[in-house]
Amino acid sequence: MDRIAIVGLDCRFPGAPDAGAYWDLLMRSGDGISSVPRQRWDAADFYSPTPAEGRANTTEGGFIDDPDAFDNEFFTVSPREAAAMDPQQRLLLQCAWRAVEDAGIAPKQLAGTATGVYVGIMGNEWAQLHLTDYDRVSAQVGSGNGYCMTANRISYHLDLKGPSLAVDTACSSSLVAVHLAGNALLSGECDYALAAGVNVALTPALSIFYNQAGLSAPDGRCKPFSAQADGIGRGEGVGAVVLRRLEDALADGQQVYAVIRGTAVNQDGRSNGITAPNRWSQQEVIGAAYRRAGIEPDQVAFTEGHGTGTVLGDMMEVSALGHHHAGRAARPMALGSVKGNLGHTEGAAGIAGLIKVALSLHHRTVPASRFAAKENERLDLRGKGLRLLKAPLRLPRGTSVAGLSSFGMGGTNAHAILESAPSAAARPGAGTDERPRGIGSALFTLTAPSPQALRRNLAAQADALSARRAPVGAVGWNSHRVKSGHRHRFAVSAPDTATLVQRLHAAVADPALFARLTGEAGAAPRTAFLFTGQGSQYPGMTAGLYKDSPLYRHFLDEADAALLPHTGRSVRDLVLTGDEAVHLTRWAQPALFAVGHALGRTLQELGVEPSSLLGHSVGEYAAACLAGVFDLDAAARLITARGALMQQLPEGGGMLAVPAGHAELAALLADEPQVGVAVVNGPRATVLSGDSVALGRLAEELERNGFRTRSLSVSHAFHSHQMEPMLDEFAEIAREVGGGVPRLPLYSTLYGRLLDGEAMDADYWVAHIRRPVLFADAFTALRDAGPSHTVEIGPSPVLSSLTRKLPRPASGTRPVATTPVRAADSGGQDLADTLAELYRGGLDPRWESVYETRDQAPYRLTPYAFSDEHRYWTAGPVRRSGLPRPAAVPDEPARQPGRGTDTAVLVLERPAPADPVTETALAAIGQVGGYEVAELGPLLRLYEDLGFDSVMVMELKKRLEERLPAVAGLTVQDLLPRLASVGDLVDFLREYCAPDTDSTQERTA
Repeated sequence: MDRIAIVGLDCRFPGAPDAGAYWDLLMRSGDGISSVPRQRWDAADFYSPTPAEGRANTTEGGFIDDPDAFDNEFFTVSPREAAAMDPQQRLLLQCAWRAVEDAGIAPKQLAGTATGVYVGIMGNEWAQLHLTDYDRVSAQVGSGNGYCMTANRISYHLDLKGPSLAVDTACSSSLVAVHLAGNALLSGECDYALAAGVNVALTPALSIFYNQAGLSAPDGRCKPFSAQADGIGRGEGVGAVVLRRLEDALADGQQVYAVIRGTAVNQDGRSNGITAPNRWSQQEVIGAAYRRAGIEPDQVAFTEGHGTGTVLGDMMEVSALGHHHAGRAARPMALGSVKGNLGHTEGAAGIAGLIKVALSLHHRTVPASRFAAKENERLDLRGKGLRLLKAPLRLPRGTSVAGLSSFGMGGTNAHAILESAPSAAARPGAGTDERPRGIGSALFTLTAPSPQALRRNLAAQADALSARRAPVGAVGWNSHRVKSGHRHRFAVSAPDTATLVQRLHAAVADPALFARLTGEAGAAPRTAFLFTGQGSQYPGMTAGLYKDSPLYRHFLDEADAALLPHTGRSVRDLVLTGDEAVHLTRWAQPALFAVGHALGRTLQELGVEPSSLLGHSVGEYAAACLAGVFDLDAAARLITARGALMQQLPEGGGMLAVPAGHAELAALLADEPQVGVAVVNGPRATVLSGDSVALGRLAEELERNGFRTRSLSVSHAFHSHQMEPMLDEFAEIAREVGGGVPRLPLYSTLYGRLLDGEAMDADYWVAHIRRPVLFADAFTALRDAGPSHTVEIGPSPVLSSLTRKLPRPASGTRPVATTPVRAADSGGQDLADTLAELYRGGLDPRWESVYETRDQAPYRLTPYAFSDEHRYWTAGPVRRSGLPRPAAVPDEPARQPGRGTDTAVLVLERPAPADPVTETALAAIGQVGGYEVAELGPLLRLYEDLGFDSVMVMELKKRLEERLPAVAGLTVQDLLPRLASVGDLVDFLREYCAPDTDSTQERTA
């Protein structure tokens, strides 16, 4: 048999609400047995210490906590449907979701795939309580019951298209489900498979049966293979594993708990009785599993036995194992059973054992077996090559092999052979992709259907991460891969795990901080890149980012290599070493170009594609290069020539910033021909440029008129007539370089508008030197085009400050401004913060570029924390006087007091209905779905938010017809287009039912 990898798991068992708690329970030999909860049945009513009809001999068992809790709105299940569902279906849904996450997969990524679902189940007591109350059987009660629905419900809600079936072979059901799932994987029928088991005890029926059959332990505890063994104690729980072909799991670098080497299933046939165990069949199924796994019995280090603790059952099982292991008395095989901790979980027994074995192999430790202190001497364990574990067994290095048995009450037997995961599992593949990766800081992201769910899961992640050491890179990488797909998004950067934990706790505790770090996914953000111009440079700019980020380092090196033939000196080295020469124009312009190009390309590689570009003066060169106007080498030649030629111009010019508009300065400038407008940054933000003496006279005049001017520290009078001596030589180079039409929307600061099919050729770049920079006009045009975000590309946030001073747009909403380099000490974290802001706004980054290969390793984050606020159960405990009338499925299910909105169902304020049609429509929707009218806001979607389906739509139409006779003329097809939201339906019905002279037929048309 080819091998099957267990890549994910989750479970809930008595005393163990999750897999971590389960392992802890096993390692401390914990006892999950307690008194029968009052919620289930009145144990005293059915108890008799002596044999009696209709009585059980115990009031104890293994019960999980809160089986009535269900996060129905996470799965878009209406309250009415949730109340009708067998709690086994509810438990499986949540367990399956968590198991898939544990496998390192966002469950929504499996949607539409041929993933198989195989569920082992033995009891259907919910149906006994509800399908026999014939007056209350509804469509929801029908689909809420039945073995098939346990598997089908998972396939439906996760949109899985592979085989989906429930298996009932009694106590061996879930291990048989694993067997079938493995075979489906090996045959190619599916590439992933979910195998699960579930059992919830709702009535004392099986307890009475066990007692009548002489199989029930008075204290409700199984004592496997022990001298104290006196029968079965009932248990319950749910477990699920995610299975893959081992070769596929290894190829994808998935973590593997353990490997299934072989499984076998057979039947007792005709034996001493249909419920009596058959040693020979058990012996044969174990041998068949050994053969399929290709192992010898002496390779098996331990076996998780069926171990019910009945006299006959233990004897038959030990004899069957002894047939294969009797020759190893010197090194006996360890034997135990989790039933000593949990009781007999019936349909979930196989999965409980499988998860125990997988965790034992994973942790390389086999827990001690409860009640092993005194072995049952009549079993002659030593003579059969077996021993009970009285203390945990540490497994040696290398491959360890384990067995697992599960035997059905009706004679269907199953055995599985597992081994420890190969050492190569979960190591990132070296691959052949040599692309640069890494921004120098981790990002942690999380999504959930609602803000409340987001906060709850942030708290769960913070608690889990604080309890164990974890590499922050792997934590971030896996958060993107696994915790994605929901509407509400959270993102935060962190240099290490300790800081991440602090920031998660802070976000949970501070509503204002939480609001700043969250957003709603919608359309991808429309991002504008703004490239800064000369004056923003400084020694050592972006040195921190160069040090932190291999990705940025690659693109700055790329720009430096393109510039070097024209500069004769490394611009990169000049910048990073803090050389003051960076302020010289000949170096400042190519340096700013290199930084702008490297930042822009870094963002593009991270998946941030600009919807528009704008460059302030010299910043327009990097913008044009990214827009495809010319290639990097051509741009490098042109920007180097520009800076060098300007540097050669004689000094003596200056620039003056004036808080006034162009029109206000026109009269003054008319008298000073040696000065002109160089830059217009805003309605009252103008920069003048020209002769220094003339600028001095203007400054004095402006000061007298109440304007506070500021002289800029520049080497030349840029964008003035003093640039003219260089234009001819520059034009010649520009003609050789050429320049095309931008392939991305580029807003020109030369023209103050979007370029419309115009080439940025030699004439453009010559005029660009001489004419003023119309930044305010260009940015206003860009902003009016509706970008959601602006990203300032440069060494300091100059333009972001300018844009905030511009008048608000007519819409009143400014784009969100982000700056990947905020200051001289900026590094990878500022770039990560920019990416986080864009992610919150709807961007799906190219995560493989965010992290270095070493960080792209699997790490198991704690699975989704479901809300336990909503409860659905029967009216009360089962009593001998008769079954209670089930109150969990009335036409309008009772709601818990103080029910909140920790869900995907949004509760929106709505005006009080002003007419009976509205009241009637809302009441009908509420009755069909089980909602209170006050919860039904107009924007709620019937399918996506309220969980309506075709059956519920038919019922809704029927209820509307009963109350609004005019609706009788409508067909379902007429109604379907009106069901987009509650508000749409109400508006349609109000219009349709409004009194007028038209006939129903005409209104329908």
